[in-house]
Amino acid sequence: MTKLAMQGWDGLLAVLRWTMFVVLIFMMLTICYDVIMRYVFVAPTSWSLEINTFLLVYLAVVGAGEAQRHDAHIRITFFTQRFPKSGQALITMLTSALGLVFCAIMVWRGSLMAHDAWEYGERVSSAFGTPMVYPYALIPIGFGVLGLQFLIDILRVGYDLFHPKSEEDITHA
Repeated sequence: MTKLAMQGWDGLLAVLRWTMFVVLIFMMLTICYDVIMRYVFVAPTSWSLEINTFLLVYLAVVGAGEAQRHDAHIRITFFTQRFPKSGQALITMLTSALGLVFCAIMVWRGSLMAHDAWEYGERVSSAFGTPMVYPYALIPIGFGVLGLQFLIDILRVGYDLFHPKSEEDITHA
């Protein structure tokens, strides 16, 4: 992996991280607004629940790539910790490869769903009537980011496995 490519990837994830912050703040404000409108003025909004449901999906699928980048997904390591470092690296590469395959399937199927929603003009059957292409498009975007992070993990762990650091490199790092 080149340094420039990794800087670009880090930049993209930073942009996505900031959009997640903005989305979370927007959700907080609109949910508070809806609660006030509902219980104080007895005039609930027709759009808050719908929009915030889709934004919650955005936070989950886009945040998954960021969590993978920081190795923050929940996992059970009881057995894997008993393997030597090379065995742990191979397990990481295998699970990352399986994750990459899953993400590729989700990008493919999510893209088909978004395309069909666009082509047929699908909308949510509510007063707000959100076009379904937008929430469906979040699926391939989020799983694309997660899949690329899985690929980066495979390449990084594979490189470290086949190019182990010498004792001298470790002490000078």
